[in-house]
Amino acid sequence: MATVNNYINFDGNCAEAFDFYKAAFGGEFSNKMKFGEAPGMEGVPAELKDRLMHVALPVGNTVLMGSDWSPQFGPMVRGNSFAVSIQTETKPEADALFKALTISGKVTMPLENTFWGAYFGMFTDKFGINWMINCEQKKA
Repeated sequence: MATVNNYINFDGNCAEAFDFYKAAFGGEFSNKMKFGEAPGMEGVPAELKDRLMHVALPVGNTVLMGSDWSPQFGPMVRGNSFAVSIQTETKPEADALFKALTISGKVTMPLENTFWGAYFGMFTDKFGINWMINCEQKKA
């Protein structure tokens, strides 16, 4: 079966964002490379050399990935038509991630028990990325 991972583009602050995500999720980067370190990128403009070309942070059974956008890829468009969705196993895990990831962000729906039987909340983090945290409640 295929695996779906989230890949988030940033405009120069990918390293800061992924250090923030690493602090929230824990773990270590499995890959992290700047444009100036990549083979064949010797001619990259100086202002792009320290931007991240690719970063990968394993989270559970998936990998959260990202990069800084380069003007050579065309205009960067950030929409609100997607969110990174996290499924936790426990309410305390949901609470801890929600607290860590909402620092300086905007909560759009606090974590709460929902009519569909989950503990669920939504927010936009300080980097403008939309998130959802969901913890399915065990039925007695």
